[in-house]
Amino acid sequence: MEYIAPPLVHRVLCADCGTPIEPNSANLCIACLRNSVDITEGIPKQSTVNFCRNCDRYLSPPATWTIAEHESRELLAICLKKLKGLNKVRLVDAGFIWTEPHSKRIRVKLTIQKEVFTSTIIQQIFEVEYVVVHGQCPDCTKLAAKNTWKAMVQVRQKVNHKRTFLYLEQLILKHNAHKDTISIKEAKDGLDFFYAQRSHAIKMVEFLSAVVPVRTKSSEQLLSTDTHSGTSSYKFTYSVEIIPICKDDLVCIPPKQARSLSNIQPLTVCARVGNSIHLMDPQTLQVADVTSPVYWRTPFDSLATASDTVEFLILDIEPSGPKRGKFVLSDAQVTPVNSSVGGQASEWVGDGEGQDAIFHTRTHLGGILQPGDTALGYFLTKANYNNSAFDTLDPTQLPDIVLVKKTYPNRRKKVRTRNWRLKSIAKEAEDPATGGHGRGALGRMGGVDQAKVERDYEMFLRELEEDPELRGNVNLYKADDAPEKKVAADEMDVDEGTEDEDEPDFPDVQLDELLNNFEDMSISGEAEGAH
Repeated sequence: MEYIAPPLVHRVLCADCGTPIEPNSANLCIACLRNSVDITEGIPKQSTVNFCRNCDRYLSPPATWTIAEHESRELLAICLKKLKGLNKVRLVDAGFIWTEPHSKRIRVKLTIQKEVFTSTIIQQIFEVEYVVVHGQCPDCTKLAAKNTWKAMVQVRQKVNHKRTFLYLEQLILKHNAHKDTISIKEAKDGLDFFYAQRSHAIKMVEFLSAVVPVRTKSSEQLLSTDTHSGTSSYKFTYSVEIIPICKDDLVCIPPKQARSLSNIQPLTVCARVGNSIHLMDPQTLQVADVTSPVYWRTPFDSLATASDTVEFLILDIEPSGPKRGKFVLSDAQVTPVNSSVGGQASEWVGDGEGQDAIFHTRTHLGGILQPGDTALGYFLTKANYNNSAFDTLDPTQLPDIVLVKKTYPNRRKKVRTRNWRLKSIAKEAEDPATGGHGRGALGRMGGVDQAKVERDYEMFLRELEEDPELRGNVNLYKADDAPEKKVAADEMDVDEGTEDEDEPDFPDVQLDELLNNFEDMSISGEAEGAH
C-alpha cells in the first residue's frame, strides 16, 4: 500500500507574538488581530428605549409607537433600530440576555462580522444594554389632557362672510343643540365642536343636516388597543360642509341641471335656505328646491353675493303677473341711487351725460315695493362674471337688473339703540391671534379683521329686523338699559345729521317677540346684539 503524505503547509510567525500561523494578509494570529482591530468601534454599548405604560407601546424610530411584548421579535427589532453604526457591519445573530422584567434594563447579545483586510473577516460577539425610559405617547398625552374628546364635528362653509354661521349659532341656541359640547374652537372657514362621546357628535350632525343643507364625511383614528381585553379606543371626526350659497345670492344653474329642475331658467335668486336651498326665477316666479344630494352631485357656486349688490330707487312699479305667497311678479322702473353709477349707465343707454339712467326690469318683489322705495339688486349691465354657466346664456334675454330685497335707508341713517339682544355660544379663553373680544364663538369667525366681523354681524342683525320670517327661527331677548357702542358711520352708512322720516312699513321687532329671561339663560356671560 502506497503512503500519500499530506500536503506541506507553510507557516509563518505572527508579527506580534511569534506564534506559527498560516499566512494571511495581516501576518497576525487571531488573538493579536482581535487585540489590534475592534470591529464594534462606532456601535454604542448603551442606549435607551421609550416605553408608554398607559398603552404598553414602545417608540419605534423615528415616531411610530408599536406594541411589543417583553423579549419579543418586535422589541428586538426596535432595539436594533436604535443602534447607530450597525449598518456598517454584517449582523450574524442577535438575542436577548435574560433580565428581570421590572429592572428597566434590556440586554441584547449581538454577533457581527466585518472584513478588516483583504480576505480577512473577523467575527465578534458583544453586548448592548438598553435603559427603558417611561413616558407618555402623544395619544395618551391627549387623553390625559384637560377636556379630552372622543369625537369632533368640523363645520365648514367656504364663503367670504359669516352670516350663515351667525344664523346657525342662533339655531343651535334655540334648540339647545350644544348642551353636550365640551368646547368649540375656531378654524379656517368654520368651527370645530368637541364631544366626549361619539353619540353626541352624531346627534349634532343630524341636527345640522336638519337645519342647513350639508354633506358629511366621517373618519376614525385608532388610539390604543388593550391586548388583555381585546378592546380598542378610537377618535371619530365628522366633517360637515355647508352648501356655499346663502340667502339673496344670485345663482346661475348649469343649463343641464336647470332642465332637470322643472326646466327653470338658469338665472335665479336664492330666496330661502333651509335643509335645502330654494331658488326662484325673478322673471317668472318659478321655484326649485335643490336638496343636498342633488347639489353635491353637480355643485355650482354663487354668481354674486349680497356684498355685490347696488342700491336702486324704485320710480314706478306695476303688478303684471301671478302671485306666489308674499311675492308678486311686477314690472318696475328703477334708477341707481349713486349718481356716479347712474351717470355711467346713462352713456350706455343714450340718455346723455348728467342724466340718471332709467332701467326697466321684472321683479318678484311687487307686493313689497312701492314707488319711492329703495331696493338692493345686482347690476348685470355693469357686471363681468367669470362663470361658464353664465357665459352660455343669451345676452339679449338677460335682465339689466335683478332686485333681491327692500332696504330702509331712512331708518338706517339714524343711530338707534336696539331694544333686543342675542345670546352667543360660550367661547374659550380669548386668543389675540383670533381677534380678541369677538361676537361669541361663532361670531368671531375669521376675527383677524375685526371690522369685517362687525360688518357681518351688523348685516345679520339687519336681516333679523327686516325679515319677520327669519326672526321666528331665533330667540330674541329684551335688552337692558346699558348704552351700546355705535358702529362707525363710514363703515355702516350712518349719517347722524339726517332728519328724514322713518319708513312706515319698517318691520319693527315687537315686544311680544322678545323673551325676558336673558340672564337666566345666558351662555357666555355677555349680551350680544344691540348697537
